Amino acid sequence: MIHLSYHPLYSSFPLLPSKFPFTPSPSTLPTLKPPHPLLLPSTRRRCPSVPSADLAGAQSVAEAASVLAAIIIVHESGHFFAASFLGIRIAKFAIGFGPTLARFSSAGVEFSLRAFPLGGYVAFPDADDPEFSDSGIASDDPDLLRNRPLPHRVLVVSAGVAANLLFAYLVLLSQCLFLGTAVRQLLPGVLVPEVRPQSPAAVAGLLPGDIILDAPSVYGLVDLIKASPAKPISLNIARKTLPDPVIINVVPDTDSDGTGRIGVQLSPNFTITRIPPANISEAIRISGREFLSLSASILDGLKETFVNFSKSAGKVSGPVAIIAAGAEVARSSSDGLFQFAAVINLNLAAINLLPLPALDGGTLALLLVEAARGGRKLPREVEQRITSSGILVVLMLGLILIVRDTLNLDFVKEIL
Repeated sequence: MIHLSYHPLYSSFPLLPSKFPFTPSPSTLPTLKPPHPLLLPSTRRRCPSVPSADLAGAQSVAEAASVLAAIIIVHESGHFFAASFLGIRIAKFAIGFGPTLARFSSAGVEFSLRAFPLGGYVAFPDADDPEFSDSGIASDDPDLLRNRPLPHRVLVVSAGVAANLLFAYLVLLSQCLFLGTAVRQLLPGVLVPEVRPQSPAAVAGLLPGDIILDAPSVYGLVDLIKASPAKPISLNIARKTLPDPVIINVVPDTDSDGTGRIGVQLSPNFTITRIPPANISEAIRISGREFLSLSASILDGLKETFVNFSKSAGKVSGPVAIIAAGAEVARSSSDGLFQFAAVINLNLAAINLLPLPALDGGTLALLLVEAARGGRKLPREVEQRITSSGILVVLMLGLILIVRDTLNLDFVKEIL
């Protein structure tokens, strides 16, 4: 159980593992199950840029931030409604951590919005807390969370994750029902969604949106580029602004491993059509398949993060990078926000199941220890030290990620 100033609480903290289940680029966003474009080259990870001036850019950032906030609210609401259903006393419902920006009280519960957007928490009163010394709550009050049977506490702790899983599925189901199933039809050539500034491709005149007609496939073109360091490559390019294809000669740079690179993002060239489901049962089946696919991608990403922690730790993203990615999704395709919301819901559920102090998984681990001890709880001081240190680590990690991801935003780099 997590304690903060003697308040048991259940918190959520949004993170993205180093392997994200989708790549926010115009070529991939409209699909229900997008491809994974290969970026050449990339020795430095960049956060998607957040526009600073145009209204559409500001709106997309607001949409992504709203989605993230809604997902955190869904998670905390799972804890809240599970406790309410069981008749357990609740003290606080907070979005964010740190100083309070706004608050109101209802039915004895304080609802608040806090300064640091690192997640949220639901706190429960404790008779031993001086804050509740005048509340008349007895230490043996059966409505206190700590006095409830183990199954009740497990239900309250796991309800946040369950809420995120349910919400993720409902988002995918809504996407299928209202927008249909994305069907991708491959077209000739390979699409170039992005060209790095000052890269060999940019110097040669390659532009975002160009189609490389003579490329057999993305991976075939990648192999050709890698095998041709410092050797000219002729590319037959189709461009919307030109009536006929043109030939562009690109000389790949030599990467540190001796392979060639030209500095472009590559994606299959395709068109997307959406087909409505024949009936509700088909929509349920399609959404379930997509739910399982995205869940597997999330778990695979977490596994990769921990197995190759030394290489992938620097690629973990916090709230700022999540909002930046979501903003790029919103700018490219409004329906892309459906999958963005589903992915973040699943990710939040997976992260919170990790057996780390200050996360739901850490609280569940302590409850398992209690069960293994025959129902004997850990000493309050030991439990509090474990969870308080976990909260401190989570807050420090969150602040570090916010600062790092903010400094990596393109418009911040331009200012600096």
